[in-house]
Amino acid sequence: MGKIAVLGASGFIGTRIVEMFTLNEWAEVRPVIRNYSSLARLSRFNLDSRAADAFDQNALEAAFQGCEIVVHAVAGDINTVLGTLTPVYQAAQKAGVRRLVYLSSASVHGQNPEPGTDEESKLSDQQPLPYNNAKVQAERKLWDLREQGNVELVILRPGIVLGPRSSWITRFADDLLAGRAALLNRGQGICNSIYVDNLVDAIYLAATEPAADRNVFLVGDEEQVTWADLYRPIAQALEFDLADIPEGDVIEHKVSWFDRLEPVRASRPVQGLLSVFPHRFRLAAYLAYQAILEPQTTSSAMPAGAVKPGISREMGMLYACHYKLPHEKARRKLGYQPAISFPESCRRSVAWLSFAGYPIKDEYIA
Repeated sequence: MGKIAVLGASGFIGTRIVEMFTLNEWAEVRPVIRNYSSLARLSRFNLDSRAADAFDQNALEAAFQGCEIVVHAVAGDINTVLGTLTPVYQAAQKAGVRRLVYLSSASVHGQNPEPGTDEESKLSDQQPLPYNNAKVQAERKLWDLREQGNVELVILRPGIVLGPRSSWITRFADDLLAGRAALLNRGQGICNSIYVDNLVDAIYLAATEPAADRNVFLVGDEEQVTWADLYRPIAQALEFDLADIPEGDVIEHKVSWFDRLEPVRASRPVQGLLSVFPHRFRLAAYLAYQAILEPQTTSSAMPAGAVKPGISREMGMLYACHYKLPHEKARRKLGYQPAISFPESCRRSVAWLSFAGYPIKDEYIA
């Protein structure tokens, strides 16, 4: 493989992409970040890093020069999800990049997908969560760009990405220590997990398989696991009993003007109109729009006198999941085989919590 540019290289997934591609000598890696101050963790490698805003097509084109592959691993809000696609694809085309690997999300199928869901299932951008809708619209936009351009496109849909530094790990540990952790149905819902190293393996395969162009792949861990399976090792290592974690109530969400207008704002015609304005003006307008229309979270969200802790709408849907998304297509067409088992991913995550300063019992540190 030739040189690979990793856009969003300072994030949780992006950093691990850079580490594994470099340590395994899979390719020469070029981290692309918004500013050099975010490269502290990757500074141990002697890499040809570039600074470029993911909205700035000219800066991206310069950053992608000489690269065969670009991995789009930028995380962010809806504006970032949708607003970076055209600049990245067009910059890749002008720079002579051969293939773009885009990290989408299994959430395009919803947090509680219907049994039988796979890559061929119809997607909807009328879901309850605006982020899901944005990811669906992002995939559609990229397919449009691929039809008009010659940069190959492969889309990956990972689920809950676990591992050291994962917010899914730290959030539950923080909630335990703060006394605000809660479960729904004792955590028996299915967690569509993928360990970050397994995801990076899938990215490598998506970048190198000649026949992968114009394909989308769900990717996940081998095992079917529940949220309780994920949380139990963390709870035990912090000297908590998962059986003592209370059941929560899903906080009722009232549909706001923000929710109603968000699909319109994120639609292709409106995004096309907004694209003529500089990014800084679009961002300022979006933040103002969000502040005016989005309801503010207050303590009144929970009913007066309520005993059960609140669970967000997103987590409520995730806890209700009863279907493990398949990765058979990735196995068949990419040769994807998760190398890291779920128990090992939990062991590594708990060991990292100790390294990060959490009060982990000694017997859980290996």
